[in-house]
Amino acid sequence: MNEQVADSSSWVERLSQFFTGEPKDRKDLLAILRDAQKRHLIDRDALSMIEGVLMVSELRVRDIMVPRAQMDVVHQDASLSDIFPIVIDTHHSRFPVIGEDRSQVVGILLAKDLLPYAYRRSLQVPVKKLMRKALFVPESKRLNVMLREFRQQRQHMAIVIDEYGAAAGLVTIEDILEQIVGEIADEHDLEEEYIFRRSNKVYTVKAITPIEEFNAYFDADLSDEDFDTIGGLIVHTLGHVPQRGEKIQIDRFEFEVLRADNRRIHLLKVKLLEPKLQESRAD
Repeated sequence: MNEQVADSSSWVERLSQFFTGEPKDRKDLLAILRDAQKRHLIDRDALSMIEGVLMVSELRVRDIMVPRAQMDVVHQDASLSDIFPIVIDTHHSRFPVIGEDRSQVVGILLAKDLLPYAYRRSLQVPVKKLMRKALFVPESKRLNVMLREFRQQRQHMAIVIDEYGAAAGLVTIEDILEQIVGEIADEHDLEEEYIFRRSNKVYTVKAITPIEEFNAYFDADLSDEDFDTIGGLIVHTLGHVPQRGEKIQIDRFEFEVLRADNRRIHLLKVKLLEPKLQESRAD
């Protein structure tokens, strides 16, 4: 009984600190929230979303963007008859419009803008006649700032540019919201893309990626005898379900948890390590 009273007093004391200007840092805040979840004061989904909101203020658009090589694009000089197969096959609502190559994005095409022309069968109109102005943002922009900008400008897609002004990828409002509420699937999300290349050495990988597919992609040799997925391997190696921001090195890869809840990992950042760095970390 005394232990219960003391435990209750400890909780009340910590909650009191929260409402009087404490906790002192984000780590303390998360500790209180996780304690509240264990006591069933908030549920797991609520905790996961709060953690997602906090993580959004730390991540940058480069961490979640669709890289340039994986963008589905249309050329500004293409006719509507040329691009309709792309629009139909991909099911996207927006497409970057490019000039000479993928690094030169000149606008955005909305699929809904094609409807009047499809109805009138005016299919020889060039894409550049229909495209809208694109929103360009630097790779370093924080996700919370990007989300606010999306809302203020009533935009749903932004083109991410590198330091030279070339398109590096794209980010959507849905990409940011998924960091908070988890993956948003729709009726067209039938094909699984597990691995997304961000640069020569940085990738975003879904935790459900089969180890066999991970090994094939990176020419690696991670064991899949006991676990089928990368997430399962990481949880086993750590000995617990990791929290957002936790890192672990396995072989020549550094894994950082980008999104997770109390039950499982959802998304990982994978960095390829240099041989010397591998050896020093192993030591």
